Amino acid sequence: MRTDAFALRHIGPRENDLQHMLKTIGVDSIERLVYETLPDDIRLKAPLQLDPAMTEYEFANHIQELGNKNKVFQSYIGLGYHQAIVPAVIQRNIFENPGWYTAYTPYQAEIAQGRLEAILNFQTMVIELTGMEIANASLLDEGTAAAEAMALLFDVRTRDQKKNNTNKFFVSEEILPQTLSVLQTRSTPIGIELVVGNHETFEFSEDFFGAMLQYPGKFGQVYDYSQFISKAAANEIKVAVAADILSLTKLTPPGEMGAAVVIGTTQRFGIPLGYGGPHAAYFATKNEYKRSMPGRIIGVTIDANGNRALRMALGTREQHIKREKATSNICTAQVLLSVMAGMYAVYHGPKGLRYIANKVHAVAATTANELTKLGYEQTNSAFFDTIVVKAEAQKIKALAEQNNINFFYIDEATVSIAFNETTSIEDVAKIVSIFAAAKGTQAPEITELTVTNHFPEALNRTSSFLQHDVFNKYHSESAMMRYIKMLERKDLSLNHSMISLGSCTMKLNAASEMLPLSNPQWNNIHPFAPLDQAQGYQEMLRKLEQQLNVITGFAGTTLQPNSGAQGEYAGLMVIRAYHQSRGDHHRNIALIPSSAHGTNPASAAMAGMKVVVTKTLDNGNIDVEDLREKAMLHKDNLSCLMVTYPSTHGVFESAIQEITKIIHDNGGQVYMDGANMNAQVGLTNPATIGADVCHLNLHKTFAIPHGGGGPGVGPICVAPQLVPFLPTNPVIPTGGEHAITAISAAPWGSALVCLISYGYISMLGAEGLKSATEHAILNANYIKEKLNGHYDTLYSGEMGRAAHEMILECRPFKQKGIEVTDIAKRLMDYGFHAPTVSFPVAGTLMIEPTESENLEELDRFCDAMISIRKEIEAATIEDSNNVLKNSPHTLAMLTAETWDFPYSREQAAFPLDYIAENKFWPTVRRADDAYGDRNLVCSCAPIEAYMES
Repeated sequence: MRTDAFALRHIGPRENDLQHMLKTIGVDSIERLVYETLPDDIRLKAPLQLDPAMTEYEFANHIQELGNKNKVFQSYIGLGYHQAIVPAVIQRNIFENPGWYTAYTPYQAEIAQGRLEAILNFQTMVIELTGMEIANASLLDEGTAAAEAMALLFDVRTRDQKKNNTNKFFVSEEILPQTLSVLQTRSTPIGIELVVGNHETFEFSEDFFGAMLQYPGKFGQVYDYSQFISKAAANEIKVAVAADILSLTKLTPPGEMGAAVVIGTTQRFGIPLGYGGPHAAYFATKNEYKRSMPGRIIGVTIDANGNRALRMALGTREQHIKREKATSNICTAQVLLSVMAGMYAVYHGPKGLRYIANKVHAVAATTANELTKLGYEQTNSAFFDTIVVKAEAQKIKALAEQNNINFFYIDEATVSIAFNETTSIEDVAKIVSIFAAAKGTQAPEITELTVTNHFPEALNRTSSFLQHDVFNKYHSESAMMRYIKMLERKDLSLNHSMISLGSCTMKLNAASEMLPLSNPQWNNIHPFAPLDQAQGYQEMLRKLEQQLNVITGFAGTTLQPNSGAQGEYAGLMVIRAYHQSRGDHHRNIALIPSSAHGTNPASAAMAGMKVVVTKTLDNGNIDVEDLREKAMLHKDNLSCLMVTYPSTHGVFESAIQEITKIIHDNGGQVYMDGANMNAQVGLTNPATIGADVCHLNLHKTFAIPHGGGGPGVGPICVAPQLVPFLPTNPVIPTGGEHAITAISAAPWGSALVCLISYGYISMLGAEGLKSATEHAILNANYIKEKLNGHYDTLYSGEMGRAAHEMILECRPFKQKGIEVTDIAKRLMDYGFHAPTVSFPVAGTLMIEPTESENLEELDRFCDAMISIRKEIEAATIEDSNNVLKNSPHTLAMLTAETWDFPYSREQAAFPLDYIAENKFWPTVRRADDAYGDRNLVCSCAPIEAYMES
């Protein structure tokens, strides 16, 4: 065995397992299996033109050399990004811990109670710091959170405003520039007219439905917005406030001023800069708007025994139900980062957060005072952490960079300095010495910090926050470490067993790919640092773009979208811009098969398109004749087709090239959803099938971990005609010559985690990538055949093969009184996370094993599924007191004195021998979703306070 070949470590099945697996499937080679799975006319004719695969050791040295090309300066640039201290106990036990970063979105609540509690802490922190009533489980970044706030306020307009098509949205000129760019992108397609101006001179009128303010302003000025918000309310204008979360420990929270929505980023709560991400945004609003709130909400409920349990609340808000009527296509969050930010608040508590904020304010105030003494004018009359100094910018810039310091240069005569928790009194002295040198004078000695508040007394926060026990008891490292471990033990992640989620591709996140993320040379770079300070990043990002171009067969890539849903939206906006550049402003019809993921129609609606649904045949394939008919009917207005390939049903449709030709012949572009790219890489690609743009889920196919529901990266790759329209950024320009405005806040989105995909591709190389795809198909078809006779597979290809995933038919089990949910919950007793439940077909399970799982794990999973099938046979519709209906079984149940069930404790907890070796215990019984939605609680208050009387 080649011990230095990464592919052998990443791919699960061993060489000596292949003959057994192939025999089970009924083929004599992997090549034959691929032939029976993929249409031959879309196979690539040559290997991918990629660099030879690196060994793990070579990659470690390579990434270190690249990192050395980055210059880690002290950055006081601000604009929503600040250096932060990641507490070591959080870095080691969460950020670097696969028990946290390999978890899946907590759809199966009973085996995600630890993560759910951590997110509930985050929500509680946000609610209390903002002064609002309800918060979600995080969003992608501040810019996109602001866009979601605008969309929410548009959705909750008064009846008269909707009747009169009131569509103006005021944005303060104090807004962060990248946020404004994202607002511009999001507003135009859905008919919102942005009006940017001075909030102090804004004339309130009935033409406006909403407004957005920045608190403090983009260059640090602190305003009292209470009068503005009051006047707005009198004019039925609802106000969203983008607020710096650390400042809210000292400043009056926007909720107390009457804001309808408060959004922002939690990056400075212990999250690395990472050249722009990933960072968890926050979103808080009023209870009355909860049904319109984007993203996920974690709520408190009870389990089958009446005990406290947590789960995702208000599921009907999800896009797969609302589809094109959804106000948002958000199907992901930044859970790993929100967990870290919430734990930062847990570790420091209210007093610790106030101490950090006081220190940040003190270094800003001290610097302002010292610069004033030197004769400089500091123009912010009230500030928290950012000062603005009148000075000769180019002279200051030269001196600052000699001292490895970045400021933000507003213009030739104005310098902005944003302070952070890493700033010490020595740093203040260095900053002051730079300004002294620019004047040719001696810098004063600074021995203590100024502690006077530099904002109005009326804005001094008087309300308490974070009084719950969880924020006041884990302040020693031992206590914090044990709390984190206690929560980790409640969650089933990939470090315990396979997570075979169809459409979600839960593959190995290799340690060698993850290690660079902890290196300050990579994680401590400001996204708006000068490009010559980020040469390592620039080389890595350009190379990753080029690798993705080769893999997809396309001409250009943008890495900016920081989720798959954002990638969908970006692809559609690029198509929209292309049509408009040709004068085809009327092309606004998006054809979408009925089997598509719910984010597809939601994205199309957000991009200003009208959705026309095309039929699906009984075998799961697109109805080509219905598609042809609708494409021709709408040919004058056809914008695009959104298609997933292989299909959402796990099949390579042989008519795909005919389908794409129909769209092109009728003037449209083809958008390919890359959710199933794990079945394409190295075998075929989107360009070959005839697509014009695709998004890729780097958190699926290219090994970025799901992190419990984020981080995600959703770049788009495009054909030559679409390259000019790739998105830009207002601070650091990116994209094409006719670039659309920003999709996400940072120029390269969540750049830090792109290192993972770069490592994955670089260490696998062309041969390894192809082999990974082949083994993904092998593993899926092995499971399909092992389960044959026990479960029916709903859809197969023309030669009876699955792609990299399959759908198991579970609806007939209703005759036994068994729902698909019962199978999902029972799998927990066997130590497995359920496959995808009821998507894309209600009452089914969609299974995707990935290439990373070895034969032993595949067999364990199949044994569990076969054992459950026997349990289904033993069930009756008349008697619901059975092992399936009562699952999952907790340790408390098994150790109770009484046992009132018609089956043994052993059958409940240890139905197969292997389970005893590595038993995972769900910590709650089945969660009651309906109870939780009727009694919505989304913060850390005890359940007793909300129990029904």
